[in-house]
Amino acid sequence: MYNISNQIADQQFDNLQIQKIVKTNALEILSISLEKGATFPEHKSPSDAQLIVLEGAVIFNINQEEYVLLKHQLFCFPKETPHWVKANENSKFLIIR
Repeated sequence: MYNISNQIADQQFDNLQIQKIVKTNALEILSISLEKGATFPEHKSPSDAQLIVLEGAVIFNINQEEYVLLKHQLFCFPKETPHWVKANENSKFLIIR
């Protein structure tokens, strides 16, 4: 019943990579890797979400404002709000929604 996975550590930096880590009726966790200079194009989250930077540094753009997010920082944002993310360096982050 217990499960150990290296899925996040093994995720490559190759432009934009998205992996579902957890999916239940109440929760979804996505692991995102962005190669330096790559962009996660504008999109909307279907629910309120939290972004946790695991490594690297990203620019999070929402409502025409940019936020530089660094390793171990948490950023919370509302559902249905257009946003995009760009990597300042090779970066990995989790989306929890």
